[in-house]
Amino acid sequence: MRIATWNVNSVRARLESLLAWLEIRSPDVVCLQETKCLDERFPREELEGLGYQVAHHGQRAYNGVAILSRRSLEDVVRGIGDERFDSEARVIGAQIEDFLVLSVYAVNGVEVGHDRFDHKLRWFRALRDFLALRYPMNEKVVLCGDLNVTIDDRDVWDPQRWRERILCSTPEREALEGILALGFKDALRKFRQEGGVYTWWDYRLRGFERGWGLRIDHMLLSAPAFDACTGFEVDVEAREGKKPSDHAPVVATFGDPG
Repeated sequence: MRIATWNVNSVRARLESLLAWLEIRSPDVVCLQETKCLDERFPREELEGLGYQVAHHGQRAYNGVAILSRRSLEDVVRGIGDERFDSEARVIGAQIEDFLVLSVYAVNGVEVGHDRFDHKLRWFRALRDFLALRYPMNEKVVLCGDLNVTIDDRDVWDPQRWRERILCSTPEREALEGILALGFKDALRKFRQEGGVYTWWDYRLRGFERGWGLRIDHMLLSAPAFDACTGFEVDVEAREGKKPSDHAPVVATFGDPG
């Protein structure tokens, strides 16, 4: 099974690119973030035409998460059951065969010290509580998405320049560490310990052309899922081309890579 995650930065604006990528790569499961549309505007018919079942949790113009699956998609959960945060469509989960899959779009936080930064830290604590309650770590749990945090300096093209800035600050990394402490492991680090793997590049700075990237899109796995993971890649080519998202897809393989 191949599971992908991709912040598409508006599913309707990037639909042509998304459909083309799905036809070429044909992952079994796809977690999308920043779909930026209500459920009734989500391009369900086009995606179902490629053989995917669809579960979407959307809102107008902002946020929005989805799970697409070529296999049985059951027990869909939307939100984290906390009224402080569930007005924003940031989390959707489902059972797909023996995997429990979550598509997550974390709060950005704007900048360190901003009101939304404090909101981000509170949101991470609430997410941790939700995961601890609902997702047993002896199951194959796959938490993936745009978590808007670098895990450590290996995820940063220039650690000194980004020191204690948004996406790279100590409080954010500690908040993400709280999730990892539940028993999740970083899928990338099973295959590569060195840095230089990025998933997001700032449009405004022409970051992609300059190689100025951050890794803020992650695939976090429970121990059984981590043991089953046989491959990991960031599809950097998908960040190129016509009208790209500012993020690249991340793809993990479970079981036989063939």
